[in-house]
Amino acid sequence: MANFLIINGPNLNMLGKREPEIYGSLSLPDIEKYTAERLKGTSAKLEWFQSNLEGALVERLQNAASQSFTAIIINPGGYAHTSVAIHDAIKILQIPVIEVHMSQVYRREGFRQTLLTAKACMAIMSGLGKDAYWLAVQSQL
Repeated sequence: MANFLIINGPNLNMLGKREPEIYGSLSLPDIEKYTAERLKGTSAKLEWFQSNLEGALVERLQNAASQSFTAIIINPGGYAHTSVAIHDAIKILQIPVIEVHMSQVYRREGFRQTLLTAKACMAIMSGLGKDAYWLAVQSQL
C-alpha cells in the first residue's frame, strides 16, 4: 500500500476564509476530503499534518525520515520563500518530496517567486488549486 504524508504550513488552516479569490472557498478539511475522494480506488493512504510553526514542520519532516512513507507532499505556505530549516529537513529524506502551491506563485508578488524549499524537492506543482494534492499523490503511485 502506498503511504503518503501531506504537510501543510502556515495559514493553510485558514483556507476558505483567506483570500478566496486566490485560494478558493474550500477549507483544508474540505480539500482533505476532496483529495481522498479523488484517490478512492487507489492504494493511497493519506496522513495529513498542518502547523503554523516552522519548528513543528521541521520536526514532522525529521520524524518522517524514520517512517514508511512512499512520498511526502508539502505545501510550506509562506515558509517556502524563507525557510532554510525546512529546506534542510527535506534534504534529510530519502524518498520523493513534491512541493505544491494552490496558487500560481509565478503570477504573484516577486517575493513569492523565490522558493527556497522547492530546491530540495524532486518536483513542484503550482497553480493547480485544490487538485494539486491528489495530482501530486497520483504522480507517485
